Amino acid sequence: MPLTKVLIAVKTYPTLSSKYEELVCTAGFLENGDWIRIYPVPFRKKSFNERYRKYEWIELDLVKNTADFRPESYRPWKEDTEINIFGHLDTKGNWYHRKKYALKKVYTNMRELISEAKDKSIGTSLATFKPRKILDFTIEQVEREWSPEKLALLNQYGLFEETSTKEFKVVKKLPYKFSYKFEDEEGKVSTLMNEDWEIGQLYWKMLAKYEGDEHKACIDVKKKYLDDFANTKDLYLFLGTTKANHFRGLNPFIIIGTFHPKIETQGSLF
Repeated sequence: MPLTKVLIAVKTYPTLSSKYEELVCTAGFLENGDWIRIYPVPFRKKSFNERYRKYEWIELDLVKNTADFRPESYRPWKEDTEINIFGHLDTKGNWYHRKKYALKKVYTNMRELISEAKDKSIGTSLATFKPRKILDFTIEQVEREWSPEKLALLNQYGLFEETSTKEFKVVKKLPYKFSYKFEDEEGKVSTLMNEDWEIGQLYWKMLAKYEGDEHKACIDVKKKYLDDFANTKDLYLFLGTTKANHFRGLNPFIIIGTFHPKIETQGSLF
């Protein structure tokens, strides 16, 4: 799949891999509206003119990721494959142009989506999901630092503290796990973790605003995702499976992004 055009819709918070160093999982839409996952991408090591934002069109050389059985999974041809950014979809018309891709196919039944994921002839691992009702937004403490074993391995690969010579510094680990609790059209209740880059960035921004007060920072994150997105916006969830749990987990999906245009009213149609 050489020189493929992808509309970026998802960037997950960076994680550490003992094999690939620090990585970001990117997902988005092909020109025909189908989902595609691009992994691995050493995003923060890319030059600034290759650091794509959400809803930018990018073009790059892709090949099927043969180490990943999920049908949507591709990888850059080489680690240093150039990424060309050539366009951006704005939010005009209440996200009209974005909706043509993000809402092309929307799931509303979690049982059916999980069944489709576990069917090896289909294997769906990326989807847009519309909850019937958001019940809660939960925040739980997790390990505050990356494991010493992974850091030790990464140091062997030449990762250094950031200096004036622009050497690389590993991203800070989030000390909290953020999740939505929701029900689908059948009333089935699910609680899924949100690994979107934006939620991590919001947490660090609020932490700086409140001068290190984690409690206040978490309150503001919850306000944004529950009071704003879930209660005043037309909220959809971008879901993706994890490779390790795709076939063995009861629910292999996590939230990898949100889509939240304004709620359409009858008056907005005229």
